[in-house]
Amino acid sequence: MSLLTATDITAGYLPGIDILNGIDLEVTEGELVGIIGPNGAGKSTLLKSLFGLVEIRSGAVRLGGDDITGLPAHVLVGRGIGYVPQRENVFPSLTIDENLRMGLYLRPKQWAERYDYVTELFPLLGERGDQRAGHLSGGERQMVAMARALMMGPSVLLLDEPSAGLSPMNQDVVFARVRDIADAGVAIVMVEQNASRCLQICDRGYVLDQGRNAYTDTGDALLEDPNVIALYLGTLHR
Repeated sequence: MSLLTATDITAGYLPGIDILNGIDLEVTEGELVGIIGPNGAGKSTLLKSLFGLVEIRSGAVRLGGDDITGLPAHVLVGRGIGYVPQRENVFPSLTIDENLRMGLYLRPKQWAERYDYVTELFPLLGERGDQRAGHLSGGERQMVAMARALMMGPSVLLLDEPSAGLSPMNQDVVFARVRDIADAGVAIVMVEQNASRCLQICDRGYVLDQGRNAYTDTGDALLEDPNVIALYLGTLHR
């Protein structure tokens, strides 16, 4: 059953200039969907459009059958959509625990329940709750950002390049946690620069090019598709 759908989305930042040109997307409950493609393909713009941060000029976004097209971000959070941007995704002057509380500002009474949930996924955060986020490594900050987005118990989590700027070891940790979150029942839409690793862990993938859907299939099938390999992955991806 479809949980989140985007149909024929046209969107952009400046009047008369469209970045997305008729994008379609479907995510089912608990599914991990990866979005890859060359720079400038519209990957991050798609996530921002889904989260109400970029104007959708035509098309529709639906969550569980309800039209949520163009709703502001704070309303979408209350509807069950979480979003983790690529940059500036933590409050550096706040502690880990304070960052997590910021993620639950709409439902503060659920603190104990949600805190237990996210610290089970990210044990390090529970051990170092009084440490300021600005003193954390890049990989640790990414964990804080994902955990904060999970505090509201979203049904869908939007991740914008979670491995960007991380060491290979920290990338592996982040990808493992992303898979764990999906396995726990949260649907994920992940934009990722590391196309091969993205397709290895995702259930389905979308390849975007020039603001349009170029290829769509299971992650495994896209990894073996000769056109996708030649155009986006390269022969060394294996």
